[in-house]
Amino acid sequence: MLADLEELVRCESFSADQAAVARSAKVVGALGRRLLGADPETIVIDGVTHLRWTFGTPQVLLMGHHDTVWPMNSIKNHPWSVADGIVRGPGVLDMKAGLVQMFHALASLPSPDGVCVLINGDEELGSATSRQLIEESARGCVAAFVLEASADEEGALKTARKGTSRYEVVVHGRAAHAGQEPQKGVNAAVEAAHQVLSIAGLEAAMAVDGADSVLGSATVTPTLLSAGSSRNTVPALARVSVDVRVPTQVAQDRIDALMRGLTPRTPGARLEVLGGSQRPPMEPGSSAELFGLANQLAAELGQEPLRGIAVGGASDGNYTAAAGCPTLDGLGAVGGGAHANTEYVEVAQMVPRTRLLAQLIMRTRHRP
Repeated sequence: MLADLEELVRCESFSADQAAVARSAKVVGALGRRLLGADPETIVIDGVTHLRWTFGTPQVLLMGHHDTVWPMNSIKNHPWSVADGIVRGPGVLDMKAGLVQMFHALASLPSPDGVCVLINGDEELGSATSRQLIEESARGCVAAFVLEASADEEGALKTARKGTSRYEVVVHGRAAHAGQEPQKGVNAAVEAAHQVLSIAGLEAAMAVDGADSVLGSATVTPTLLSAGSSRNTVPALARVSVDVRVPTQVAQDRIDALMRGLTPRTPGARLEVLGGSQRPPMEPGSSAELFGLANQLAAELGQEPLRGIAVGGASDGNYTAAAGCPTLDGLGAVGGGAHANTEYVEVAQMVPRTRLLAQLIMRTRHRP
């Protein structure tokens, strides 16, 4: 398993580099071919390479991604290493170790029949080109197991995830000379400042069902802000990016309506609200039964009792759950430091997690 993991990590796969993702797909596909005895279906959508294996009539969907957030040549400053039971390298935790565990779990079974494996190449970018594949693959399955890393360094599973929305508020004003006739302009920067305060206040305006759920309340956060074209010109254009995290679909719909209801405060200014919902929430009910089964199987395997955690980050599990497929996430590697130079995986946990996944597949794939 470590040799397979090293091969995947050394083949860097920065999400924004489609050629690198295509090279990674070949390496991942070869690994799956060796362990599963079958070639993948290679699916390229808008230049992004995804892989899918289908065995018989799928009842279980195994989900993962082979792209990472690490720019090319990151491995020079963050090299592959194995020391004192710890593996390091770009993307080792998120989520190349999860892919290795996925393949080895399925290969350990007498047959892969009844399983679909989908590995996409744009999860870190929001799965824009793979969303339809994910939802299509999830429909009709009785379980989706997502091989994202555990929720914490102790191996907790991810039993709920907030949904995400992304917006850009474009403020249209009117340019004018800032020294000679600023009064003839419409200052988009000033209007953007009003909008930042309005957007930041939307959380307080929220009164939605589920505000006291395990996922907590919705968050609405202005992030990137830009305005103007030169130091002596009244800004004619400004942009405000907004990150939204929601515990329920009700909250996501409510915030969407509030965002699209924003109105300008500066006479002559005009607002344009772009974007919208990205990933729907993965609510706790979608994982409850599978988490109970996982705990039962962990006990049968002599493993420690599992814990389930609700997290604010989203994954492709949000899509499978929203498609009506019971979903359990965080079944991949145990470690920490995802997306940071401290990223690592605990070697000792790789085999136990693989065995747990194998048993989950066995217990669910032939359910009526």
